[in-house]
Amino acid sequence: MDISLFLFVGFSCFLLINGNKVEDCDYLTDKTSLQSFHVLLQAEQPYRTAYHFQSPQNWLNGPMYYKGVYHLFYQYNPNSAWFGDGMVWAHSASYDLINWFGLDHALVPSEPFDAISCWSGSATILPGDKPVILYTGIDANYNQVQNLANPKNESDPLLVEWVKYSRNPLMTPPDGVKGDNFRDPTTAWQGPDGTWKVVIGSYSNSQGMAILYQSQDFVHWTMHRDPLYSSSKTEMWECPDFFPVSINSTNGVDTSVENPSVRHVMKASFNSHDYYIVGTYVTEQERFLPDADFTGTSSDLRFDYGKFYASKSFFDGKKNRRILCAWVNESDSMEDDLKKGWSGLQSIPRQIWLDLNGKQLVQWPVEELNSLRDNEVYVYDKQLESGSVFEVSGITASQADIEIMFELPKLEEAEFIDTSLVDPQLICDKQDASVTGKFGPFGLLALATKDLTEQTAIFFRVFRDHKDYKVLMCSDQKRSSLRNELDKTTYGAFVDIDPQREMVSLRTLIDHSIIESFGGKGRSVITTRVYPELAINDEAHLFAFNNGSLSVRVSRLNAWSMNKAQIIAGGKLKLYPRISRGRSKEYDP
Repeated sequence: MDISLFLFVGFSCFLLINGNKVEDCDYLTDKTSLQSFHVLLQAEQPYRTAYHFQSPQNWLNGPMYYKGVYHLFYQYNPNSAWFGDGMVWAHSASYDLINWFGLDHALVPSEPFDAISCWSGSATILPGDKPVILYTGIDANYNQVQNLANPKNESDPLLVEWVKYSRNPLMTPPDGVKGDNFRDPTTAWQGPDGTWKVVIGSYSNSQGMAILYQSQDFVHWTMHRDPLYSSSKTEMWECPDFFPVSINSTNGVDTSVENPSVRHVMKASFNSHDYYIVGTYVTEQERFLPDADFTGTSSDLRFDYGKFYASKSFFDGKKNRRILCAWVNESDSMEDDLKKGWSGLQSIPRQIWLDLNGKQLVQWPVEELNSLRDNEVYVYDKQLESGSVFEVSGITASQADIEIMFELPKLEEAEFIDTSLVDPQLICDKQDASVTGKFGPFGLLALATKDLTEQTAIFFRVFRDHKDYKVLMCSDQKRSSLRNELDKTTYGAFVDIDPQREMVSLRTLIDHSIIESFGGKGRSVITTRVYPELAINDEAHLFAFNNGSLSVRVSRLNAWSMNKAQIIAGGKLKLYPRISRGRSKEYDP
C-alpha cells in the first residue's frame, strides 16, 4: 500500500515552500528571510495547507528517528497527481516533526524485484544503531515481494543514500496467497531469544491476516505456520502495524519490548479506515489474543473515525513516546486533483498511548506543534443558551488551533438512547448540526462564512443509556461548501467519557482544507477534508454554538492562529529557535 510523497526538484537551483517556487536559493539562507517569507499565490491554492506535511505537487499518499533526526519516507508519483506505476520512496527529514526539508529519493524502481514500483514498508533499527528498510517491491510480473535496503553511510544522520540488497527479494507470496495480496511489512521486533519477526499484510481463504515471518540474521526469513492473527470479518489487510503499549504510563516503549507491563496493539487498514484491537501477545506460541475480535460493525475501534488511512507508528527514543501519522486523502474529484496538481497530505503527528481503562488508545498532537501557536484569545465561563452562536475573533480562522471545554448542568434531562442498537455515524448524519436535541448539538463551526452559509460543524450530543450517559461526537460536512461535486460524508463516534465526572472537551486543528478534531482529550478523533468556496483564507470565520434546547457552559476556550511550518523541498533547512510574535488576550464576545 502507498503512503505519501514529496516533489523531486531536479537540477535547477530553486526551493519550494508549501508548493511555491522561490528562484533564489540564497534568499532563504538566513532566519529573517525564512520567517518573513510570504507564500505566493495563496489565492490560487486556497486548499493547500500551512502546517501539515504536503507534497508541493503530484500524488501524496515509514517514519523513523535516527541520530537526532526524524525521517519521513513516503511514496510519490513523479509523473501524476494520481496513483500509478513508477512509485518511489521520497524522503524528508526534520528535527522537530513540524518543519521539514526534502532529501533525495531513498528508493526508486531499478531492479527486477521492484521494476514496476517501490511500495510501502517500514524502517527498523538493528543492534549497533544500524537502520534498515523492508519494503514491498512490485516486480516485473506485478507480484508483490519484500525487499531489503541499507544506508550507504550509517554515520550520516540524514541517511541520504540507500543501497538495495543484492539478493532481493527476501520474501515472496506463499502458497495460497495471490501475488497482489502480499504487502506492507511492519517494523520488525526481536524476541527474547534474538529471533527477528515481521508481519506482512495479506488476504487468503476469505480472511484478512498478518502473516508472520522469522529470521536470525534479518536476511533469511521463514514463514511461521500460522498467521500472527487473522479475521474473517475483514478484507485485505494493508499497512498492518503491531506494537506494545504500556499499561500504566503515557510513555511509549520500543517495538521489541515484551513483559507483563505492556499490552499489544494490532492495527490493519481496510475498508478505507484504520482499525485496531488490543490484546495479549503470547510469544511462546506466536499468537496474538485480542480482548475482542473485529466485528465488521461500527463498534470496531479506529484510530480515526474520519479520513485517516495507511497509518504508521514508530517509537521515538528521544522522548520515550510512540508517534502515529497517516495519509489523509482528498474529498474532491480526481479531475480536481489534476487541476490542483497535487493530492493528499499527512496528518499532524500524534502521540499515542493506552487509556487508563485498558480498552482503547488515546491520541494527541505532538507537543512540538504548540511552537506554531500565535495570537492567543481566550474565553472563560461563557453561558451558551439554546440557539446561541458567538464568533471567536482575533485569530486567523483558516489556520488555527482551538481547545474548548463544556460543562453540562441537569444531565438527568438528557434524551434516552440504546447505544447497542445504533451506529454513531448514522445518528450524526440523521441528526446533523441543524437538528435540535436536548443536550446538543453544541460545539464549533469551522471554516464558516460570516452568515453561516458555509460551515463545518464539529459538535457533541449527550444521551442517557440504560446505565449511564453517552457522549456522541460528530463532524458534519453537509454545509462545508457551496460546491456540490464533493464527498461531504458526515462522521461520528462515541467518546468514552463520563460527563458526570469530567467536562466534554474538544481540540480542533484547522488548516485550510483539513480539520482534525480530538474529542474527550483524544479518546475519539475525527479528521475531515473540506473545500469551502467562500470561507477561504481571510474570509473564514470560527464560531462556538449551541443548537440544543438545554443550555451549556463554556468553561474555557483557548484559540490560536497558527504560523506556517517551514516545509522545503530541494534544500536542507537549518532550524532556528522560534521567537513568539504573538500576544495573549481575553476575548469577550
